[in-house]
Amino acid sequence: MPATVIPWSAGTWTHEPASVAYPADGAHLDATAVEGSDAWRRTAYGFVHDSEHALLAPLEVGEAMEVSFRAPWTGQFDQAGLFVQVDDEQWVKAGVEFADGHLGLGAVVTDGRSDWSIGFVDEWLDDEITIRVSRWEDALLVRARTADEGWRLVRVAPLDGDLPASAGPLLAAPTRAGLTVTFTRWVRSSADAALH
Repeated sequence: MPATVIPWSAGTWTHEPASVAYPADGAHLDATAVEGSDAWRRTAYGFVHDSEHALLAPLEVGEAMEVSFRAPWTGQFDQAGLFVQVDDEQWVKAGVEFADGHLGLGAVVTDGRSDWSIGFVDEWLDDEITIRVSRWEDALLVRARTADEGWRLVRVAPLDGDLPASAGPLLAAPTRAGLTVTFTRWVRSSADAALH
């Protein structure tokens, strides 16, 4: 399947951002997060946050989805990337998060309870970042890159191919108002054929 651009209008927000701006040419989307927005379920912190801003469209087995974006990373836990959702209890958020003075690349995989994996990518602070997910029969593959780098494998997570899922751009700002993420690309293509 050749890469196909997904129109911003094709998605549905899980929770509306504070503001959304579409330029006349439709080339990008500027979304501003609501202060306190986040996605997390129980583990280690004891709370449930279901207030992320994710613009979702269907993701079928055998498909991949990519989202590209840039943002001014200044607030504790500022985050953006790609969200994959089956329902409120089963989802994956993959992307970057600014925490404790560092930009981290990772994923939160949730099935009733959330986990978190992360590694520093401070060299990406000023770059446009692309997150890619590929859906297989029993797994979700997460990869990431910038224009200057090849793909990095971020995560392999279980995902039942019989379950309907949706995916798309994600942003959240747990600790501040004013985080605006510029999403520059949203495309669908064929899933990666191999893990390595």
